[in-house]
Amino acid sequence: MRLKFLSLILLSLLFCSCGEYNKILKSTDYLAKFEYAKKYFEQGKFSRSATLFEEVAPIVRNTARGEEAMYLLARSYYQMKDYQTASEYFKSYFTTYPKGEYAELAHFYAAYGLYTDSPDPRLDQSDTYKSMKQFQTFLDLYPQSERKEEAQTAMFELQEKLAYKELLAIKLYYNLGDYMLIPFAGGNYLSCVISAQNAIRDYPFSKYREDFMYYMFRSKYEIALKSVDEKKEFRYRDVADEYYSYLNEYPEGKYVKEIKKLYGNVEKELKN
Repeated sequence: MRLKFLSLILLSLLFCSCGEYNKILKSTDYLAKFEYAKKYFEQGKFSRSATLFEEVAPIVRNTARGEEAMYLLARSYYQMKDYQTASEYFKSYFTTYPKGEYAELAHFYAAYGLYTDSPDPRLDQSDTYKSMKQFQTFLDLYPQSERKEEAQTAMFELQEKLAYKELLAIKLYYNLGDYMLIPFAGGNYLSCVISAQNAIRDYPFSKYREDFMYYMFRSKYEIALKSVDEKKEFRYRDVADEYYSYLNEYPEGKYVKEIKKLYGNVEKELKN
């Protein structure tokens, strides 16, 4: 009986709440809508606050409430995990109010939302690049921000994601090997070498650097192995250079045993 009574009370409160929201939606009192939007935001009812702020923000834009309305609109979408929409509204905020009270937060959240929404490395990374650009703008504008370290950490994670995407492409070229040769000398192995060189240049401090160097060595080895006689010596010497480069950086590396074994073949070829 008591449980039934409590359920009735909760239902009554729910209907009252819905009735209040529907009533304010139909209202033409935009100041009241602004206050209710803030109230719903504070209560964590972000879908309601977003709907009301969407309507109110353009109207109060040139008033004392305009800045807060635009910022809380963006935050409402951010709290709903609609990071794409939130990022656009944060950008609208700091474009409209570049010196505004919430400008630093808007720059940070515009970047952090896209960082949170950054897709799997196997997918298109447009949002990853956008997020990195936004973080860099944030760091340029607010070098002393208390969120500086958080922004730098997020940027490094995004860079590692891009580096891993490069590693996937490098592995693919290597695994394709002689299959479906692309129409130039070296084929997929040469594409693997070029991709690895670019990855080392673009992500010099990546945790995947050792992998980049390994696949560059292996691909150059395969190219040398399949070369015509007049080019073998030059290409095996190139492989030897990669061997020493890898060994200098990773004397205890995870590929050392395999690379040393292959280098034994390189030495024999150079002696011949």
